[in-house]
Order: sequence, then structure tokens, then C-alpha cells
Amino acid sequence: MTTKDKVLQVVFAGIAEANQVLPREAQLKQSEDTVLMGESGEMDSLRLVNLIAAVEQKIEEEFRVSVNLADDEAMSLKANPFATVATLTDYIATLLERK
Repeated sequence: MTTKDKVLQVVFAGIAEANQVLPREAQLKQSEDTVLMGESGEMDSLRLVNLIAAVEQKIEEEFRVSVNLADDEAMSLKANPFATVATLTDYIATLLERK
């Protein structure tokens, strides 16, 4: 399994954890195409923060590395790393490659 595949599984685990407190109709799909932010985004800012926190925790558990996903670097990128599950996965994989 590649690092990116492992990261995707971690993101899906974060989604599953965040979904536990949501009604079924508000839950996120575990798909790389799921839109997180933007015009057709499925999350408000509070839900995004909860998801990011869950994913950061899962990354630390799986990879034994602490990451801060919502830092100045992430916010300054031209392409929003929080647009979709796929862009979030790619961003995390890039961060892990640097560590």
C-alpha cells in the first residue's frame, strides 16, 4: 500500500469519526470526489474544523508524525487543499514526504 493509499484510508477514518455526530442526511461520503469546501461544498466551517482535527489525530496514530493541516502554508496555497477528499489526501501525502 502506498503512502497516498494509507493517507486516503486515514482521511476516510476521519470522515467516519466526524460523521458519528451527524444525522444521516448530513454525513459525508467516503469518496475521493467528495467536495469539502467551495460552492458545492458539503461542510460548514465548524464541521471542517472537526474533520481536520480528526484527520490530524488519525495521522499521528498511523504515521507517528504530528502535522498541522490548517497552517499558514495550507491557507496560502493557490489550490485549496480542502476542496475535496482527493486534494486533502494529496496535501497530506506531500506533508508526510517532507517529514
